[in-house]
Amino acid sequence: MENRNLYIVPAIVIGLCLIMATVVGAVSFYKIKSLSNVLSVTGSADKTITSDTVKWTSVVSRSVDSYGLKEGSTQIKNDLAVVRDYFKRSGIKDSEITVSPVTMNTICENRDSVVWDKYGNQTCGSSGISGYSLQQTIVVDSDKVSEITALSQAASDYFIGQGLIFNTQSLEYYYSKLADLRLDLLGEATKNAKSRADVIAKSTGKNIGSLQSATMGVFQVTAKNSVEVSDYGIYDTSSIEKKVTAVVRASFTLK
Repeated sequence: MENRNLYIVPAIVIGLCLIMATVVGAVSFYKIKSLSNVLSVTGSADKTITSDTVKWTSVVSRSVDSYGLKEGSTQIKNDLAVVRDYFKRSGIKDSEITVSPVTMNTICENRDSVVWDKYGNQTCGSSGISGYSLQQTIVVDSDKVSEITALSQAASDYFIGQGLIFNTQSLEYYYSKLADLRLDLLGEATKNAKSRADVIAKSTGKNIGSLQSATMGVFQVTAKNSVEVSDYGIYDTSSIEKKVTAVVRASFTLK
């Protein structure tokens, strides 16, 4: 009787192992079959937009000798007053203007001896100081895109006539409703992915089923006719007319 019991336990263990192996095999087969019945596609959608906000960054500057800092400071203040008056007469509100503090850089007698300390300040090293360069940055943020663009192109000639050293550093264009547009484009890109999946499925004699997953790609905001793309996304600020592109990768079941 004892000998018989010795064979019962191993038999049960072997039987359980066979059952588990059968279940695992069946589940694995089901997963493999399920994976083969999933179609992944990429959908996209784009829209052309017109920028509704402009950022105009400009600089007024003065250079003075090593004893002329006080005079240079007065000149910069007078220059800023002329710029503000011109902006006001051109329809720019004070609330749209941001003026940065005056920055000062030394002008060295020997340019080859210019060095920068650990705080980012320019010094002349072993060379003497021949003077200073004073600069003040003025930023205009406005929704009058076309007016500010035209004004920026005419400003330099006007200020030269007034004896100012005035330079436009940049004109940047933005779209304030971009967040809402992104949501709309994501929906359109998902529909486009579904349409592509449907065409592919039907070409193999199948139909698409439910959506299994969807992954949002990066957004590309480029100049209107640009073909530039980036894995990290692009936000072009140099052009008024832009193209916004959204990409979605979606997976559907096949039936």
